[in-house]
Amino acid sequence: MKTCLRDVAGGGVWVTGCRGMLGRELVNLLAVNGVPFLGTDIECDITDSGALVNYAERHRPDVVVNTAAYTAVDRAEDEPERAWLLNAQGAANVATAAAAVGARIVHISTDYVFDGVADVPYNEEEKPNPINVYGATKAEGERLVCEIVPQAVVLRTAWLYGRGGRNFVETMLGLMSRCEEIRVVDDQHGTPTSAATLSGIILALIAGYPAAAGVFHVTDGGATTWCGFAEAIAEEGVRLGLLERECRVVPCTTADYPTRARRPAYGVLDKTKIELLLETGLVPWREALVDYLKKRGRVC
Repeated sequence: MKTCLRDVAGGGVWVTGCRGMLGRELVNLLAVNGVPFLGTDIECDITDSGALVNYAERHRPDVVVNTAAYTAVDRAEDEPERAWLLNAQGAANVATAAAAVGARIVHISTDYVFDGVADVPYNEEEKPNPINVYGATKAEGERLVCEIVPQAVVLRTAWLYGRGGRNFVETMLGLMSRCEEIRVVDDQHGTPTSAATLSGIILALIAGYPAAAGVFHVTDGGATTWCGFAEAIAEEGVRLGLLERECRVVPCTTADYPTRARRPAYGVLDKTKIELLLETGLVPWREALVDYLKKRGRVC
């Protein structure tokens, strides 16, 4: 994996949504590596195209990484206009601002752009076919970004977790600290992804691969179900002393645990393209989970 930090030392990297889970991880990584960066969140509204262009023209970033998004999958079913405003129009606004100053753009998307009917990992050439509002707005965001900046990089990821945000790992640890048994869906397949992994790949792309463009699938390695993910959290939580006792994880079906938005039954992404570009394999998801758990505090 090539990394040349000089390639982003000019106007630096502008990270939108810098106080979100991924944005926070990314700006921390940029700081540690001495990469100049600008971080904005709600004070620089991505729904205001004029404000974004003005900000870009004032600061002249070399790269814009758009981590800002509407991520409440179930609530999006009741707030489709708000989800579209942030995930589609907001993404287009960020791309317009990047284009105004000739900056590269890296845009973050999701496995939820697919319908989940496949039984082999989705590659980047598969046509999106979302089955919920959130997925539809993210698919439209991808399309608009690539239309406005043809050399854009779109990174689709899945099952993201990280420090400082609501996520499956923290939810499970909280439940496991209070309950002797929990039920978790076992018929939805995907790949847990650490925000640290994704941030590292973003840095590698912007620092070492200036010609990279197009859609890439980026998750940790391997695949599991939500139940399998929960079982690993329980086992590693006890082993690392984060949980005082074992918690039994009982598999259930999606039908047993209905949600407002439909979820793809299969969302495993084919990572061959990014692995060939970076000339390295991706860290196995359980290994990344252990690294995350080692770096966090005790639950109980």
